[in-house]
Amino acid sequence: MTLLARRGVFLVGTDTGVGKTAVGCALLRLALRLGRRPVPLKPVETGCQPDPDDALRLLSASTRSDLPLALVCPHRFPTPVAPAQAAAEAGVSLTLPALAATMTAASAHGDFLLVESAGGLLSPYSPEITGADLATASGLPLLLVARNALGTINHTALALAEIRRRALPLAGLVLVDVSPQATPDRPHNAGLIEAIGAERPLASLPFVPGPDADRLADELDRQIPAARLFARFG
Repeated sequence: MTLLARRGVFLVGTDTGVGKTAVGCALLRLALRLGRRPVPLKPVETGCQPDPDDALRLLSASTRSDLPLALVCPHRFPTPVAPAQAAAEAGVSLTLPALAATMTAASAHGDFLLVESAGGLLSPYSPEITGADLATASGLPLLLVARNALGTINHTALALAEIRRRALPLAGLVLVDVSPQATPDRPHNAGLIEAIGAERPLASLPFVPGPDADRLADELDRQIPAARLFARFG
């Protein structure tokens, strides 16, 4: 089960809070600069009190005021837990066909679909579905986002191994500084990830306070030109 239109990217993380939304905002702005009509999609967001902050950031970065929030984030839950638990507490059953349908519906509204998953690669959407299953259903290349902090080498290597085990198409890896505080590991993480996980990060985004999509886009474009990056997405 895959989408017919495969022009876009599926953002997945090594964990929660690793900077997926920051990377997503940067990509949406770059898509606009390349003349695309991007469509952001956060199929499930938890911790909505009451608003889905990640989805709203993505929607703002896309400048697609014509898109309803219900399309961009169809499943919103208040409890800040894994999607499977949040849905269960709300009495909602998330199924792969239904989640795939949200991606198909969103893809019809533009020419570049950006899907941001919830949590890490194997974060559960139900007892039977993980983020990796949703990625498979999307038919889109994956961009793995990892926190540039102590522990990321192990987390990233494990995520890369699972992506390869499932034979998912990998467009690349981006590291993100999620804190303004410099740590001794940061300068060495990219090289060690390449050595251990056989994947050289495409970029390492610095910490950017607030929802500054243009600054994030400028930094990503500086490290890997947008045209070259988007060629990886089909």
